[in-house]
Amino acid sequence: MSTKTLEQVESQFETFQILNEEGEVVNEAAVPDLKDEELQELMRRMVYTRILDQRAISLNRQGRLGFYAPVAGQEASMLGSHFALDSKDWILPGYRDIPQILYHGLPLHQAFLWSRGHFGGGQFPDGLNIMVPQIIIGAQIVQTAGVALGLKRKGKENIAITYTGDGGASQGDFYEGMNFAGAYNAPAVFVVQNNRFAISVPVEKQSAAKTIAQKAVAAGIEGIQVDGMDVLAVYVATKEARERALAGEGPTLIETLTYRYGPHTMAGDDPTRYRSSELDDEWTKKDPLVRFRKFLEGKGLWSEEQENEVVEKAKEEIKEAIKKADAAPKQKVTDLIGFMFEELPHNLREQMEEYTAKESK
Repeated sequence: MSTKTLEQVESQFETFQILNEEGEVVNEAAVPDLKDEELQELMRRMVYTRILDQRAISLNRQGRLGFYAPVAGQEASMLGSHFALDSKDWILPGYRDIPQILYHGLPLHQAFLWSRGHFGGGQFPDGLNIMVPQIIIGAQIVQTAGVALGLKRKGKENIAITYTGDGGASQGDFYEGMNFAGAYNAPAVFVVQNNRFAISVPVEKQSAAKTIAQKAVAAGIEGIQVDGMDVLAVYVATKEARERALAGEGPTLIETLTYRYGPHTMAGDDPTRYRSSELDDEWTKKDPLVRFRKFLEGKGLWSEEQENEVVEKAKEEIKEAIKKADAAPKQKVTDLIGFMFEELPHNLREQMEEYTAKESK
């Protein structure tokens, strides 16, 4: 009986890349058939998201936002994967994955309300196929398996996609969710955005595996490692994973090698305590916006004027969205309790009565 060695398994997961750090095509056969307008839209989304990230950090420091997890550096991973989706596909995001659900249809002011812990931030418009961003690390992996199986049983031509970080790949839910989805051949795509640090723990100390992508082998599903700073490579990998899922070929685990330029969250994390300036400099050279900008400029599809238009549009829309969030009704304790359950259990009924009396005074 022939068996594969660990080295042979790991060799299957070489990093998939289309554009190098200079924006040059290094894998001509894999270049996607995207129209010029689509390529420009991808760039617009990445530039918009970078500005949104900068403004959100500023708003957080001003006390106008609550919880916020910076995304700069991960735009290609987030938006390249989302660009491959259908509007009716389901997204089960982690707490950092706000850009994907914004482009899936979530109004920006609601994302701001979610950050503040306001109940309005979770009251999504009808027909919007997203779940509320998950705070519990890895919990969305198990949920995705369930949603995908539901889509399969209902005969829907859509998939469920979820995102977590490298730290999420160390959770029990990660393995359980992938195993369940694989066993039932559910149309699911699991994206692990490996930004190298689960808050402060380097990925090398989380697992002895050379790649996260190879963990797909144990679940009997497809796995691929992608250059997460290359928006075209991420798009192609996700598109192919989606097509396989809809063709009944099962789930896929996609590991995107990326980097967050800021802290884990704005809640006091200091990345200088666990990341070196040399490592930061190394990944700054791989900036997904710089790489794709060079690619588009080489094709005559992008200019400084176009980028400035996106920047100004982003600033204006963010300004209006935060105003709308500020104008939302002040949240009361009774609102919070009332939205927890359809029928309140005894202990919450008592609290509801107590706070209703207080609010009526």
